[in-house]
Amino acid sequence: MAIVRRLGFAGTVAVLLLVSSVAIAAQTGDAGRNKPEAGASHNQPHSEQAYSLPPEKLAQAIALNKIRVSLDFGESLWGLIILWGLLALGGAARLDVWTRETTRRRWLQGVLFFSIMVAILAVANLPLDAIGHEASLRYGISVQSWPGWLGDQGKSLAVSLLTGVPLALLCNWIVRISPRRYWLWLWMISIPLIVIAVFLAPMVVDPLFNKFEPLEKTHAALVGKLEEVVARTGTAIPVDRMFLMKASEKTNGINAYVTGIGSSKRFVMWDTTTDRMPDDEIMFIFGHESGHYVLNHIPKMLTGLAAGLLFVFWACAHMAESLVRRFGDRWNIGAVAGRTGFLTLFFVFSTAGFVLTPVGNAVSRHYEHEADIYGQEAIHGLVPDAQETAVSSFNHLGEAWLDDPNPNAFVEFWSYSHPSVQERAEFAEHYDPWTKGGHGEFFDK
Repeated sequence: MAIVRRLGFAGTVAVLLLVSSVAIAAQTGDAGRNKPEAGASHNQPHSEQAYSLPPEKLAQAIALNKIRVSLDFGESLWGLIILWGLLALGGAARLDVWTRETTRRRWLQGVLFFSIMVAILAVANLPLDAIGHEASLRYGISVQSWPGWLGDQGKSLAVSLLTGVPLALLCNWIVRISPRRYWLWLWMISIPLIVIAVFLAPMVVDPLFNKFEPLEKTHAALVGKLEEVVARTGTAIPVDRMFLMKASEKTNGINAYVTGIGSSKRFVMWDTTTDRMPDDEIMFIFGHESGHYVLNHIPKMLTGLAAGLLFVFWACAHMAESLVRRFGDRWNIGAVAGRTGFLTLFFVFSTAGFVLTPVGNAVSRHYEHEADIYGQEAIHGLVPDAQETAVSSFNHLGEAWLDDPNPNAFVEFWSYSHPSVQERAEFAEHYDPWTKGGHGEFFDK
């Protein structure tokens, strides 16, 4: 995935909407790698596999991916445990009382309550994030210093506070003024908020975490080759929207992505990628990213998300009301419309988000596979061997991130937003629709 890693710093249902928006941008904006939760397997890859690692790196990949899997599921479950604890042990109720005793202004009470909740969730997740960073350093994925990493954590918290608290106040107000139909109103504002977040993220959020410069400034020849792909695909990504990201200051991983929507749409190439991958493979990556736009993956995902959220909001509202009726007296919660009751609603949303993770990832994998096909067809005739180019790019990608060549099937089903590197490389190796006069799925020639 691309920028703004998982926004695991959400403390309100409003931030959950922002998380959804960033997820859309990331899922349609990552050239090739899965998020690093590959499953662990101890089977030695066979020599005929399209993607494989030398023995030393294979051992590292297996060990690292065990850590990644544990952290992936651990962080999700730990977040739910923290939320449940705040409700069941009365911490949220006591905080609500304290805010009312501190100030009489209702809006300020809400600012205090939701700000502290966002901070609690961020701090509670910090140890697991630190374990993940330590593992990345140990296995040579990350090169970011601990002070720099802590600085990014602080920026992430600031983004959550500045965006999440106002949105939480808005959503809490909607629940309060419309206690029976708030789920419908929340659904109606969710999609515009997501679109706004997708639009603003590359211009407002991304520069907070990384440095960008025009790709043409240092890689003019490469830009010329990418324009050949632009001409073939018809994508509206002009040269002034192609950027180089200084990823090498933080990571040894390689990546590229498209992000934004409308006038904020852009292609971003990591400098680690330009330094370590040949131009023909970068052309394949660019073709893959172009496919997301040409095939309308963003509008399709937004449409599917809108339909899904309607049901999710309705179901979560009823589940939250049921929780309050059952545990309200014990938790000192009178109604979902209150601030503590609203936290109950967020707990239900978070639970639903965890349970529905495989659904969103299945859709994402489908779109990524389509983009792989599109990218390989887009460079057909522009590079000497499109199949070899695609397979080589996946091997570079997998080796850079130490992705396991034999991922666990359940983890792949649950956590993978992209097909496994092995699956993608094997498909690319055998995909040649032009044999015997055939034609591609998206290009005739």
